[in-house]
Amino acid sequence: MSADSFSPDDLERLAALVPYLRQFVTDDRAAKISANVEQRTRHVVVALEDVHKPHNASAVLRNCDAFGIQDVHVIENKAEFDPNHEVTIGADRWLTLHRHNDVPIEADLRVEERLAACTHDNTIACIDRLKARGYAVAATTPHTDLELRDLPLDRPVALLFGTELLGLSDEALARVDRRVKIPMCGFSESFNLSVSVAVCLYDVTQRLRASEIDWQLRDRERLTIERDWLRQTIDASEALEAEFDRRWARGLSLELPDGRQRRLP
Repeated sequence: MSADSFSPDDLERLAALVPYLRQFVTDDRAAKISANVEQRTRHVVVALEDVHKPHNASAVLRNCDAFGIQDVHVIENKAEFDPNHEVTIGADRWLTLHRHNDVPIEADLRVEERLAACTHDNTIACIDRLKARGYAVAATTPHTDLELRDLPLDRPVALLFGTELLGLSDEALARVDRRVKIPMCGFSESFNLSVSVAVCLYDVTQRLRASEIDWQLRDRERLTIERDWLRQTIDASEALEAEFDRRWARGLSLELPDGRQRRLP
């Protein structure tokens, strides 16, 4: 269910469920989850076009989590996005990944044939969906005059990144709202992908948090994400939610009888 489809009853249940689940984690864990969700934003999202190297994909996800970016859009035209979980160290568990792969990858083809057959329809679909949700889509490329520090943040922004070798496709560059570059002073034209993402996110999140822009999550988004994170943390979350629903339907107390936080065995 999307956040936009929540009814008042759904929201009321969610607002009761989250503190109920908090009872089953330690005080420190509950405080960490609550503090982190307060710093999450959907005002800035990251989109990746055909990033297929596991190490790069994983490092990008860690960057997004570290800078409080909740949504990562993955465009799969030529290869499947396959992060290395030893590198992410679980960071992907705390993110919302959106895969844009409506046009399937021809897995049986050789690499050369796959590249030739690629239509970039998934790229176009992703960019169009982001724009429909109110995002200004900014392509990261060294071939532009607009510097990162001058990128406007007054409306939600989707930062679009391509591969290290080829960058973004022509189809992506033709469809974005603007192009932005990281200013560089050396002979190198670009950073590697994960460094580029980190530099961009550091700049925009620092400026965003220092501004008067309303960048934080809405209540229903915050509650939904906190619920999902608690589910990730609690081993018996499905059984606990079933017990919650039983109590909720009958109007019973939602607090543990002993008043202490504990985990179910």
